[in-house]
Amino acid sequence: MALLSKIASSVLLCPKPKLKQNGVLLSRSTTTTAKAKAKAKAKSALAKEKRRTRSEKQFNPHPYPYPYPYPYNTSHIPVMLGEVLDVFSASSLTSFVDCTLGAAGHSAAVISAHPELKYFLGMDVDSAAHHIAQPRLDAALSASHSLVHAFTVFRNFRHLKSALRENPHLPFPVHGILMDLGMSSMQVDDPARGFSVLSDGPLDMRMDPQASLKAEDILNSWPDSEVGRILREYGEESNWRTLQKKIVDARLHGGLHSTSDLLNLIRRVTPPMKGGRQGWIKTATRVFQALRIAVNDELKTLEDSLYSCFDCLAPGGRLAVISFHSLEDRIVKQTFLDIIKGSEDMEGRDLKKIGDEIKEKEAWIKQVIHGSNGTILTKRPITPSGEEEKLNRRSRSAKLRVIQKH
Repeated sequence: MALLSKIASSVLLCPKPKLKQNGVLLSRSTTTTAKAKAKAKAKSALAKEKRRTRSEKQFNPHPYPYPYPYPYNTSHIPVMLGEVLDVFSASSLTSFVDCTLGAAGHSAAVISAHPELKYFLGMDVDSAAHHIAQPRLDAALSASHSLVHAFTVFRNFRHLKSALRENPHLPFPVHGILMDLGMSSMQVDDPARGFSVLSDGPLDMRMDPQASLKAEDILNSWPDSEVGRILREYGEESNWRTLQKKIVDARLHGGLHSTSDLLNLIRRVTPPMKGGRQGWIKTATRVFQALRIAVNDELKTLEDSLYSCFDCLAPGGRLAVISFHSLEDRIVKQTFLDIIKGSEDMEGRDLKKIGDEIKEKEAWIKQVIHGSNGTILTKRPITPSGEEEKLNRRSRSAKLRVIQKH
């Protein structure tokens, strides 16, 4: 009996086994909290997956029927290219505008897929983009075996209407317009542009190299409240107050003049419990996004341009927009709804019949919203296929929305 009592006492006094995560001892309560957070995260991810309309298109990273022309960066893969081709495949496309020409990946494929195309306009404010895009456009035009009046202009897409009307060789209105709002690989991969959190470079972030405002100007001279507003609204950064204070404090010690300066500040400010290296990189990504949006006035430009683009469409014409973060997608969604000025409950129209007819003709269309001025063909945005997300990591956050004019 005495032996049993001694054993029982030793068991009671023995400390509970401790769990480790990344070499750090965790208490039972910490482990329970971590499991609860993981379960909540998985539930949130499942809910997000149910809300999206994932593309069923088979991903083809090499869609071009001709050799890649020099100079060409083969690492650049146009996002949701197959889906974009589907959007414009249903009807005759005699005129097409790429508002964000970039490396011309989408444009070259559209030109190749539409031998009936007669007019093409490519717009971009970045001279480097034009330098890379032109050989690919020339190759696509040569391979198309049709006469296409093709023009490229160094202008922001907010000036689309004037660009069309000022060129007597281009039609007005047009049948198809594409806006790919993501940064091109060549912009991100060039340290001198200051867009990347992974390489040292100047705090520039201008889409238009001729523009005057740089990220450095905002960080070193804009009012404190404006810096905070940019981080809060454009970066959706929860730690914006601390970041704002440290950025303003840095001005007393010479300011911030390189991406490394800014990244070092973010590393010092980001709490260590927020995911280690991944934690501060995610914060840095949000801060860089906020500054890029402010430098290029992206959100106001986008909203104004969506209305202008719709005005430039011919009846039956389509506008397709690929966005890459929630702020852009929210603007596209709300602006499209405002443009069509209607809903599925409009009286006097057999909307279900119209919707069924559209979906029968084009399998990629799942749910539509009808209005008096047009039809939104993507009630929910289309997102890349799982295969594309695996092979092209930069496509993961892409969302495609399409509107058709009546």
